[in-house]
Amino acid sequence: MDIVGIVNISGLRPLHIVWIIMIFEMVAQIIPTKKITMGCLKQFGSKYSPPEDPYEELELHKNVQEMNVGALKVLLSWTILNSIIGVTYLLDIIGVTELILITMFYYVSDLICVTIWCPFQSFIMKNRCCVNCRIFNWGNFMILTPMVFIRSFFSWSLFFISIIALISWELKILKYPERFWHGSNTSLRCSHCNDNICQIKNTLLFNKENELG
Repeated sequence: MDIVGIVNISGLRPLHIVWIIMIFEMVAQIIPTKKITMGCLKQFGSKYSPPEDPYEELELHKNVQEMNVGALKVLLSWTILNSIIGVTYLLDIIGVTELILITMFYYVSDLICVTIWCPFQSFIMKNRCCVNCRIFNWGNFMILTPMVFIRSFFSWSLFFISIIALISWELKILKYPERFWHGSNTSLRCSHCNDNICQIKNTLLFNKENELG
């Protein structure tokens, strides 16, 4: 199969179906739906559940500051990495095929980050779980970053919509920071979590602690 030919607008190919699926997935992150996790849904007011005991505004602002610093570090590291990839593409060291393969690798890596182990969580963000992750909705933006270098309606439309979802997420964090911290939103606490997407991570951590013990 000619992967390069897939990015052309003429002719229906298997990856065009993937394109449609990804469009719907990103739209679902902007419009609330029950089919997405609390990590994404926490941005919406309908999922905000204030604690019975008042929380400290100072603690909230401290958390916001720490998470914003972490997010900036992630953005910087991601920009540097993909700038290097972009330069190699512009120098014809790699081609469109390689960019698509890198995007596919990012997609698989995103699944691993959610279910097994996330380097951003462990080394930069230090958040307790994916549900509490400050950059949870950055996933599609990060996955689709290589697409910005491919001159195609399909690649640019995907990246453009991921930017819209990212901006929508960031504006909500700016306006409603209390929705994104477990101290001010009880929906993000383990006792109220129905996602169970961190079970494997917890199991691996438990096993590692046992080995160290």
